[in-house]
Amino acid sequence: MARQLRIQYPGAFYHVTSRGNQKQPIVLADRDRSALLNYFQEAHDKLGAVIHTYCLMDNHYHLLLETPLGNLSNIMHFINTSYAIFINTSYSRTGHLLQGRYKAILVETDAYAQELSRYIHLNPVRAEIVALPEEYPWSSYREYLGQRIPPQWLNTALVLGYFGHDLQIATSRYAVFVAEAIGKIIENPLKKAGSSLILGSAAFIAQTKKAFLAHKQENREIPAIRGLKERPGLDVIQHAVEQILGPRNRFVRNMAIFLCRKKTNYKLNEIAEFYRISLSAVAKAGQQMKAALANNKTLEKAMAEIEKSLFE
Repeated sequence: MARQLRIQYPGAFYHVTSRGNQKQPIVLADRDRSALLNYFQEAHDKLGAVIHTYCLMDNHYHLLLETPLGNLSNIMHFINTSYAIFINTSYSRTGHLLQGRYKAILVETDAYAQELSRYIHLNPVRAEIVALPEEYPWSSYREYLGQRIPPQWLNTALVLGYFGHDLQIATSRYAVFVAEAIGKIIENPLKKAGSSLILGSAAFIAQTKKAFLAHKQENREIPAIRGLKERPGLDVIQHAVEQILGPRNRFVRNMAIFLCRKKTNYKLNEIAEFYRISLSAVAKAGQQMKAALANNKTLEKAMAEIEKSLFE
């Protein structure tokens, strides 16, 4: 399994998801959830972890996590290892409780903290476990509403601060913000991170690349690095193909699409929107060009020349 890219620095924020192995349950009783919350406390005490939002589901959990010491890997290793040992010991079980690697998306808080907090709190509603998020006891939503006193490791002030300086007003506004999404189809904000595993503005992503990836070699075991490196625009790729193969026609377009899919992390819908074709047409174009290249040395040579001009 390919390793995920871990960008770690003091003060970083992440959306973290950890799932049961093969989607199996990670809790069998409420005492298990209580134990996991206790490990959050220990991670705070020992490693400085600060959790801003959480939700414990049956086969996974979500965190909006801050790492003041820049030690995400240490925090998650402690939490997940400690909890797995607790479960295996408590139920005399063996084997992996959690999937081998948790998923952590680096987050620009000012741009996405509000959306992510709402997304996390509405997990039980989307799963149709409860009708309202405050009915679910195993998330931080009741602390956000002031119905429970936040534990030391939970910080509700950051997110609520975006809704006003007065706590009562901020709490009311946050409740409205969350309620507005109930019953509506609202896009998962995490999808905007794509394969790069960074969620933020263009400036934030560029700054992160410059600071943490400028001198990092591409590693086949960490495919996200490829997604974070600068990629040419779709129009630039199309123009480069035209420079070698001539004015745009369907064949030239298909070559450009093939290149996009082979050498960049553009999504199908991004390519389809650019060329104003369907998703299936994008997939078909790539397949047709792959077959054409397999039997045409001249075309293969032209492809190599285009790739050199764009990616070397």
